[in-house]
Amino acid sequence: MDKKVALVTGGSRGIGEAICRKLAADGFFVIVASRSLDKVEGVAAAICEAGGDAAGLALDVGDVDSFKDKVKELNQRFGAPQVLVNNAGITADNLMMRIKPESFDSVMNTNLRGAYFLAQAMLRGMMKARWGRIINITSVVGLMGNAGQTNYAASKAGMVGFTKSLAREVGSRGITVNAVAPGYIETEMTAGLGEDVKTNFLAGVPCGRMGAADDVAHAVSFIASEGAAYITGQVLSVDGGLYM
Repeated sequence: MDKKVALVTGGSRGIGEAICRKLAADGFFVIVASRSLDKVEGVAAAICEAGGDAAGLALDVGDVDSFKDKVKELNQRFGAPQVLVNNAGITADNLMMRIKPESFDSVMNTNLRGAYFLAQAMLRGMMKARWGRIINITSVVGLMGNAGQTNYAASKAGMVGFTKSLAREVGSRGITVNAVAPGYIETEMTAGLGEDVKTNFLAGVPCGRMGAADDVAHAVSFIASEGAAYITGQVLSVDGGLYM
């Protein structure tokens, strides 16, 4: 395959879907990954109809034991991915006094542990190619904190430390590792918020609006490009100035 292969987790909707569409428009062959095969195949089909190249992959980032077989499948079908976007994430919000161990573990397993070991599984192919982009989608909450999201914030802050440390390990191999930290983004999740809640959110955003999924996708697009070859170990906030 002439095109570089990009794998995007959590690619069936919202920010992940926007990233898939943008990378396909940039000329990557995009593997749309999520737990629901029907949903990712729908996104992949839409990308192909628009003139891009994509395929769907059923992948549960919480199931680390499956990664070896999934990477083998990817390599055989499409070639080794040279771009990995760790976008999949979940929340289980509550005040810390009410957080149960299983809620903490599920968030950490998906958001941090899954991203960590999926990157590990992808590194061999990138090192062989001496070119790679690992892009971790963290959150402004991992930088500034947020009441009621101590477990989520811990997982996203962990991604930042992971990003910076791995960047130091693999930079000499032509592999960059960066993070993108979205702020308040208009998605299915935020669409259900009341107007008073949105107003309170926007009061702290200098740009005066919620972000769009495409705002995040464009940031990922740049980091994945040849033009970002000398940028690594960085966290790019896409938050309208919420956290400075």
